[in-house]
Amino acid sequence: MSNYHIKHLEEYYQVYRKSVREPENFWEEVAEEHFLWRKKWNHVLRWDFNKPEVSWFEGAELNITENCIDRHLATRGDKTAILFEPNNPEEGAEHISYRQLYHRVNKMANVLKSKGIQKGDRVCIYVPMIPELAIAVLACARIGAIHSVVFAGFSSTALATRINDSDCKMVITADGSYRGAKTIDLKGIVDDALEQCPGVQNVLVVKRIHSNITMKTGRDEWLQPLLDAASDQCKAEVMKAEDPLFILYTSGSTGQPKGMVHTTAGYMVFTAYTFKNVFQYRENDVYWCTADIGWITGHSYIVYGPLTNGATSLMFEGVPHYPDFGRFWDIVDKHKVNQFYTAPTAIRALAKQGSELVDKYNLSSLKVLGSVGEPINEEAWHWYNDNVGKKKSPLVDTWWQTETGGIMITPIPYVTPTKPTYATLPFIGIQPALMDETGQELKGNQVEGRLCIKFPWPSMARTIWGNHQRYKDTYFSAFEGMYFTGDGALRDEVGYYRITGRVDDVIIVSGHNLGTAPIEDAINEHPAVSESAIVGFPHDVKGNALYGYVILKDTGESRDPDNLRKEINQIITEHIGPIAKLDKIQFTQGLPKTRSGKIMRRILRKIAEKDTSNLGDISTLLNPEVVQDIMDQAL
Repeated sequence: MSNYHIKHLEEYYQVYRKSVREPENFWEEVAEEHFLWRKKWNHVLRWDFNKPEVSWFEGAELNITENCIDRHLATRGDKTAILFEPNNPEEGAEHISYRQLYHRVNKMANVLKSKGIQKGDRVCIYVPMIPELAIAVLACARIGAIHSVVFAGFSSTALATRINDSDCKMVITADGSYRGAKTIDLKGIVDDALEQCPGVQNVLVVKRIHSNITMKTGRDEWLQPLLDAASDQCKAEVMKAEDPLFILYTSGSTGQPKGMVHTTAGYMVFTAYTFKNVFQYRENDVYWCTADIGWITGHSYIVYGPLTNGATSLMFEGVPHYPDFGRFWDIVDKHKVNQFYTAPTAIRALAKQGSELVDKYNLSSLKVLGSVGEPINEEAWHWYNDNVGKKKSPLVDTWWQTETGGIMITPIPYVTPTKPTYATLPFIGIQPALMDETGQELKGNQVEGRLCIKFPWPSMARTIWGNHQRYKDTYFSAFEGMYFTGDGALRDEVGYYRITGRVDDVIIVSGHNLGTAPIEDAINEHPAVSESAIVGFPHDVKGNALYGYVILKDTGESRDPDNLRKEINQIITEHIGPIAKLDKIQFTQGLPKTRSGKIMRRILRKIAEKDTSNLGDISTLLNPEVVQDIMDQAL
């Protein structure tokens, strides 16, 4: 079936129309022709967004690891499945073939079974970006255990909350991790967390940094001796289509994190299909997504999406600035990377260093650039496109969420003409709608509203673990019969979508709805500005006024701050209008960010409102220390 791999714009429109008019026939064809099933389905789709309940490929039986590994053994057994690039470049890369991956996953699966892990049990994986992380994920899926990966940089409190919420029986971790020139004591963090987690019976520890750690007798064991003793054969557990595959936590803007539950068959079909098309993957390409497997991006586009397609997926342990800011480009050059997928935060940090470090390396292997995590601002888009892609590699600005499981709005490279700051067109099968505050759908083009999806797609999360009511309240209560993304978007004159930021990032100033993203884009055009974040704070006259937190490039730090403030407001006036001018501009060294690069505006809002009594748990931030600095300098 040719429409598994879309090659030109006319074909996109044909396939898209079919996927919307006959969604069940469309996804049935994709599922039938490209995957291994133990038993076929009775129903392609049943759904009711009012309950909400969704099931895809009901009645089917399969194991996702047979689709990721076993079926490639005959034709791709010696091909590299995972290409591991360690933190320290001198350590040398490791190539793990599909055959080696098969044996290593089976051994790990047998270790889990020997510790009493069964189908349906939850296993928490708190491991750095080393092969054992991907192997542990696949080993859980092999035996039907539900994996819950927690990013190995979260605090012990955040880890304990997640372990307890899903009642994990086991934790897999490492003695520690490398992060640039630093090491992190992961086992110590686990020990602290487990003081609050009575349900955990076993802890398996990977030796990575060879540090001295305490091992609790009867609970903690080194993983390697257990693997050495285990058989490399393990039959895959037969799973039902709607059996949970994993739980992944996304921090709620308030309170308790939400454990999003993704199930097996629909998730597999959609991540495989999006991977193939969004990255235009070809048989011998080397694909690299720089995310951590602790995020949905890593689940879908380092592990499951690439491996179902028999791809070579590069896994990187380190950081973009170690041993220097040329590390990404060194890896692209060394491994002849063809598709490169990273976050705007990383691009901005690298752009700040100029292009000299990019120009040192040969990036001619690149065919596709991707961006994920937040809307990419125009300046970063052009820098990435010009200096990394040399204007020859299409840049796909992908919009999706932990909850959606896979990419939802995106250009398809060499198919969709790109436009800076626009995620462009809905992916095949995705039916977006823009809604106004009254719940009416905004038809036609050149409109702006709240972004909803009006029809189910295969990889959507099915519930929040242990709290279906919260799932309903969060995603299905704002607009009847629709999934509400929480994002605002506009649709331009040709039907391209631009994500304008979280709806809670829309600030009403003197009756005008102002999205923060366009204002930040304008500020970031100033040659002295590196990055910015806007929040609202109460104002006697306007209702709300705008407070800007601005990071300057090194060149701007010697400038007169009052003049800079005037220039920034002048740019905003020119780009958006005087209504969007900032009442307060605070220059700062950094912004509080989640590990996936999202700015925590909730914290910035509280500082702007002078209400810092309860900032919530900031230990999960990438840079919690920056919060105190911002509070000390607040205007």
